[in-house]
Amino acid sequence: MAGKSGARSVLVAGGAGFLGAELCRRYLQKGFDVTCLDDLSSGRLVNLSGHLNHPGFTFLRQDVAKPLQLETSFEYIFNLACPASPPRYQADPLQTLKTCLFGAFNLLELARATGARILQASTSEVYGDPLVSPQKESYAGNVNTFGPRSCYDEGKRAAETIFHDYHDCYGVDLRVARIFNSYGPGMDPQDGRVVSNFITQALVGDSITVFGDGTQTRSFCYLDDTVDGLIALMHSPSTEFEPVNIGNPKETPVGKLAELVLQKIGSNSRLSYLDLPQDDPKQRRPDISRARKRLGWEPKVNLSDGLDRTIGYFRSELAASGKIAPGAM
Repeated sequence: MAGKSGARSVLVAGGAGFLGAELCRRYLQKGFDVTCLDDLSSGRLVNLSGHLNHPGFTFLRQDVAKPLQLETSFEYIFNLACPASPPRYQADPLQTLKTCLFGAFNLLELARATGARILQASTSEVYGDPLVSPQKESYAGNVNTFGPRSCYDEGKRAAETIFHDYHDCYGVDLRVARIFNSYGPGMDPQDGRVVSNFITQALVGDSITVFGDGTQTRSFCYLDDTVDGLIALMHSPSTEFEPVNIGNPKETPVGKLAELVLQKIGSNSRLSYLDLPQDDPKQRRPDISRARKRLGWEPKVNLSDGLDRTIGYFRSELAASGKIAPGAM
């Protein structure tokens, strides 16, 4: 579908987040007209600062859960619209559910009406606190429907069901990516996820808050690798509509991550251990066999290099806001 300039067009819902903003940048580089739709409840305009004056870029501030009135037709639609950090999605659980469910319906109706291909950014949280490792796409998960994380976990699971049924009932051309613990430049220092928490706390000299005993694991995938995977999945053959894990299969204990961040920053911050929150997963490790086979994709950036790039970004961000001295640590 042609956009406002006659070029091919893409819509990125949730495009002011750090992943969405990088998707916008990549498609602008490819010569697409790009429309970013975001209500800025967790996304940030600063992530779009390099795009706002681009002639092929349009920013729409809107809640994806409300009816969409878009005059442009799109060839591709990415749905990344939902806070991904526990403090933010738990702050307004009903709005989180509305975003997951109504947002899915609204964007799928747009895709159905215009013939666009649509990609749902799902999450490793659909596996809950897994009883198997690594997690394959065929694993049904171990998810609590009645807890503080349920609004996000179950919202994303239900959104996958909505996508599946739009494919079965209407033949909508769709993709589903289950994203594992992405990080990188563009994250909000106050985001509330483990990488942003540890780096920010170390840079400002606060205690590093480790929930649990630090042995629980995560699989951290750098921004560039995640976006490479999302683009590869979006442009994969039309028969590939089953969910695909996009993540790094290398597990890292959370306590080891804290030690690595402290070492890289040279911080004197101490580790402070707190109780593990309810339903917090003990283990995260994706099986990416499907992504390797069908997309030819696997992550390339190791955790050490990715942290160096992310720490540099956070240092500049915190210095600009006056929270640390320029060049501190």
